[in-house]
Amino acid sequence: MRAPRFIVLLALAMVVAAAPASAVLSPASIPAAFEELLSKPSLSNPAMVLIDGTSGEVIYEKNSYSQRKPASVMKIFSGAVAIKYLDMQSRFTTNVFLGLEEKTLVIQGSNDPWISLSHSVANKMDRTSLPYLAFNTLTAVKKSNKGSLKGMTILYSNLYSQDVSNLKAFWAKRGFKPVMKAVTNDETLLNANEFIVGDQSPEVSKILDYMMLWSDNNLAERLARLASRAAGNSFNDKGIAEEFEALLVEYGIDSSKLVTKDASGLSKENRVTATMMGQLLYQLRKDPKYAPLYDSLPIGGISGTLRSRFLTTAPNAVGLVRAKTGTLNGTVTLAGYVESTDREYIFVTLADDISRGNAASDKARAAIDRILGRIAAPNIPAEISAVPATP
Repeated sequence: MRAPRFIVLLALAMVVAAAPASAVLSPASIPAAFEELLSKPSLSNPAMVLIDGTSGEVIYEKNSYSQRKPASVMKIFSGAVAIKYLDMQSRFTTNVFLGLEEKTLVIQGSNDPWISLSHSVANKMDRTSLPYLAFNTLTAVKKSNKGSLKGMTILYSNLYSQDVSNLKAFWAKRGFKPVMKAVTNDETLLNANEFIVGDQSPEVSKILDYMMLWSDNNLAERLARLASRAAGNSFNDKGIAEEFEALLVEYGIDSSKLVTKDASGLSKENRVTATMMGQLLYQLRKDPKYAPLYDSLPIGGISGTLRSRFLTTAPNAVGLVRAKTGTLNGTVTLAGYVESTDREYIFVTLADDISRGNAASDKARAAIDRILGRIAAPNIPAEISAVPATP
């Protein structure tokens, strides 16, 4: 019975191996097929580029030098500069103390990007939230001052301005209105007394993974600012724009059409070109240092923001696409890598002139999925072991 069973399994393996290969487009046939696919009204004349991941040859391009809105594809820049300038094994700490002087508190921060602004979101993700730190601080103040919340001064260092504002708003609703005074990190060390509450983030590599996988806007902004400071630039959008441009220049990529207004892609004033993004993805893929960025990308039909993509639109592409998604009202983008038998392609698709609304966005995503479905195919080895002799 062993021989017939082996033959059946062998036949099935050959069918699975042959089907994708026969359906996938060859490099020579891609331009004509893509022209037809990209002419669909749902994409409304997008920009696209397809690059051979080994040679760097441009296999196909359409409007690839026109400036387009990247949406969250902009986070590829944020992830890259985080890897370039930050220690991937480092962690951030935030600790709150009663001060040495009466009626003082000390918050020693490290610009931790991981602290969630929402307590409910933090619970779902096993993160510390700003409300958690604020509530425990409030409880300690009452305990140390016989219930009084008046006349308090808080010395703090290395907190984001948004976090300071949110702390003040949280406390004000509960009758606590301390004087907030920004000081140096050394001053917080000198004035700290009894520990109240604190938090330590996971490693930067884990924060990067989460940011890219789930397209977290707040994390993207904060990681990019931390990278900007580490690069010697200012801790703001201007510094981020300078480091993004420097990343392109380092690889000899034309940065003249890059417009950076934020690090997350939320701004509709951001601009990139498909060629620019494609060349950057090609260079990052070749550099082993940026392997964590590739590994952090969502996988089509499996993880993150791509977990529901390709399942019905292009099932053969499930598990073969690693990419960063992007969505704004009237804009759908996707950029990353797709496996195609014995090669890998880099692709960028920027559809930023589609109709507004969820229905139009869904149709645009489906159209992009189907395009990638025409070239996605696993690299299944053709070599088959010899059939063992039947005893």
